[in-house]
Amino acid sequence: MNGRNAIPFLDLVTTHRELRLELTEVFHRALDAASFIGGPMVEQFEHAFAEFCGTKHCVGVGSGTDALRFALMAASIDHGDIVITAPNTFIATTEAITQAGGGIAFVDINAQTYTLDPEKLLEFIEKNCEFDAQTGKLTERATRRRVAAIVPVHLYGQMADMDSIMDLAAKYNLVVIEDACQAHGAEYFSKKANAWKKAGSIGKAAAFSFYPGKNLGACGEGGAITTDDESLALRMKMIRDHGQAQKYYHDIEGYNGRLDSMQAGWLSVKLRHLGYWNESRRRLAHRYHELFADAGDAVVVPVEAPWMRGVYHLYVIRVPDRDGLRLALADAGIGTGIHYPIPLHLQKAYEHLGYRQGAFPVTERVAGEILSIPMFPQLSHGQQDLVVTKVREFLDERVAMTP
Repeated sequence: MNGRNAIPFLDLVTTHRELRLELTEVFHRALDAASFIGGPMVEQFEHAFAEFCGTKHCVGVGSGTDALRFALMAASIDHGDIVITAPNTFIATTEAITQAGGGIAFVDINAQTYTLDPEKLLEFIEKNCEFDAQTGKLTERATRRRVAAIVPVHLYGQMADMDSIMDLAAKYNLVVIEDACQAHGAEYFSKKANAWKKAGSIGKAAAFSFYPGKNLGACGEGGAITTDDESLALRMKMIRDHGQAQKYYHDIEGYNGRLDSMQAGWLSVKLRHLGYWNESRRRLAHRYHELFADAGDAVVVPVEAPWMRGVYHLYVIRVPDRDGLRLALADAGIGTGIHYPIPLHLQKAYEHLGYRQGAFPVTERVAGEILSIPMFPQLSHGQQDLVVTKVREFLDERVAMTP
């Protein structure tokens, strides 16, 4: 960053400085107990995080990718089964699908929420699939493979329209695994349940990442799976630990995907502050909304649907000249990010799927316009004001240059 008044995109230093004594105590406890993998600190965190999410079970694992992969494996996604997800997400979502043995089918996103569009999901099913009511099996016509699951991605701290997705899943006998890696504490008002439901408590299971920059971030790698299904939780515990329910007795092949005890201890400390941090993010997001209110169509701000309480893992705006704005903000010492510049269906890693430019027009349009601007709980109003001022100065200059 340049300049004395540099504003970081994300500030992890202040958070850890504020919690230094509590986090250091976790390290000392781990040294004294010599319990570094699993053990009481992991179990305590699993219990606390399950309670926070409103689920019966939580299984701590090594990363968010592990979490989604293990959840899909435990849900019996067979080799070649099709799993539907959105192309506007980090590649870990699709890596987990293919590494669990599944095949990928993309469905475009909603232009306002940037999450999986239920209407386009229904369109995909009706146009591309056949449903056998007797067997309860949905089959993709082109490949004759079973369509087995949906992975809705709760993106930027906003949840997908879960009632609509769950209705389609029930109708076509599909498993729903939530990718909640960016949505710790986000809430969705379910008309079906007539209640607010936390991210991770609606699908068959849900995956969370505790990568350091997340709303609830570890001091390294970490992840967790939440579920109400006890048998699924037990199977995921076996998968994370080389397929063993008892040491050296392996019922299945598994992975080395366990959560470190120190990471669990640090997460337990941070979890006590997560509610406050999330509310701070919401207040800052709403203030951004107000500061950009008279910018008109020049800046598209995040839309929080009436059925949502977002936690603003990221604050993502859309502008026509995204790259120009990013350079201007960098010159002013303001950090930014792009999440994500190239949709997954256009990535080289997925050329073999046969998707071409234009396959998912909403995702492709959004990918060229989105810019994540500074968002973290300790962001000051003065810093926010400067960010908005610099954005508006760039936009005004761009208008002035237009013939």
